[in-house]
Amino acid sequence: MASTETRADDLAGLEAGLDALDAVQVRRTPTREVLLDKVLPPVVAVLLVVLVWQLLVWAKVTDDYKLPPPGAVWDSLTDMWAQGTLLEVIWTSVSRGLLGFVMAVVIGTPLGLLVARVKVVRAAIGPILSGLQSLPSVAWVAPAIIWLGLDDKTMYAVILLGAVPSVANGLVSGVDQVPPLFLRAGRTIGATGLRGTIHIVLPASLPGYLAGLKQGWAFSWRSLMAAEIIASSPDLGLGLGQLLENGRNNFDMPGIFLAILLILFVGIAIDLLIFSPLERRVLRSRGLLVKS
Repeated sequence: MASTETRADDLAGLEAGLDALDAVQVRRTPTREVLLDKVLPPVVAVLLVVLVWQLLVWAKVTDDYKLPPPGAVWDSLTDMWAQGTLLEVIWTSVSRGLLGFVMAVVIGTPLGLLVARVKVVRAAIGPILSGLQSLPSVAWVAPAIIWLGLDDKTMYAVILLGAVPSVANGLVSGVDQVPPLFLRAGRTIGATGLRGTIHIVLPASLPGYLAGLKQGWAFSWRSLMAAEIIASSPDLGLGLGQLLENGRNNFDMPGIFLAILLILFVGIAIDLLIFSPLERRVLRSRGLLVKS
């Protein structure tokens, strides 16, 4: 009798220990810790880059018209702000990039599912998608201008041709990594066909799909910049790519550096504001990231 009670106590203790291991400790991260761990490192990195940049200017490693000082770039930024054109230029490119990316997701998601789930379609289209993904987006600008003219349709066509293959291939990779046990369990409970795709395949393939979305946004943004640089026209408005090309035409190195920094800033901001929170949410839902 005593041994039975002892065994029951041991099992209860084991279950309690496993529950403790599985439990995720949730706590509010202090503001000081957030500032030290998340805000301070990138700020310090940016300051170090600016310092090295300024040291290179002082050292006269090249002519000033080739490497402008940070102060000259800052003056270009403040001039655009004073003229009221800075936010307009940024929004022109950001709105195009986000709308093109959304269209790429709408097209690339069902295409990726079709390629991943139908063997004949994968055999026929899979290699083409991989080839399109490796093709530089700038190659599509010239034919897009000839086909569609110098307007926003050209911009969106180049974005789609650059981003759709990345989104589709990301989803194909995610579906390929779904454990077969999940699919068998889904069939057991009647989750087959479209229902199985929505409730089993898509949730299980989220990590790979999210990686494809991040890559798709990168391709969208790069494709848009290439299109804006080449397809420059007053009818298209002034975006960041046109700003960069105008700096080149006018031999305005501070303007060129400002355009490059703004393009970089937008890419980083989109990742931090959209994709990083999504990635953390997916990882937390799978118990791979401790909530804070």
